[in-house]
Amino acid sequence: MYLIAGLGNPGNQYEMTRHNIGFHTIDYIADKAGVKIKKLKYKALYGETEINGEKAFLLKPQTFMNNSGESIAEFVSFFKIPVENVIIISDDISLDTGRIRVRGKGSAGGHNGLKSIIYHLNSDQFPRIRIGVGSPKHKDYDLADYVLGRFAKEEIPVLEDAIIRADKAVGEIIARGFQSAMNKFNGK
Repeated sequence: MYLIAGLGNPGNQYEMTRHNIGFHTIDYIADKAGVKIKKLKYKALYGETEINGEKAFLLKPQTFMNNSGESIAEFVSFFKIPVENVIIISDDISLDTGRIRVRGKGSAGGHNGLKSIIYHLNSDQFPRIRIGVGSPKHKDYDLADYVLGRFAKEEIPVLEDAIIRADKAVGEIIARGFQSAMNKFNGK
């Protein structure tokens, strides 16, 4: 059993913002599988499907980004999902727009959503897929304003492609492990 959680912020005002790329990826995976993400419990919206023969929950925490770990920890605890079977999808400002990076474990890298998950799971031993959203062009630009800003029109096709690759990386992690996914998807 797997939990695939996309990070983001609930509410229409956050639609199409850089911070919500995880939510958009979950929506893509759900649409492709014909699954509705509409059950509300564990401070999250979720649905269930099967990916590569494994039961998989698709989750969008509704706690806002900085408290994502509260929802994920409740879900993991209730369903007894091993931490190594929790796959997190988030934005990354240190990656160029549209690049993805798969990791099997590690630090939060300054991402508050990942910090919250590590804290609440008391572990950093979970795979994650980070989707590049680029960084502000000016050093003085407020980072919170940047990640809560909307994508430029020309970024949309690049990010749509990244979401498709992130979905494939999820399947690869489940089928063959994070190392295989790292080899196939990192640097692209």
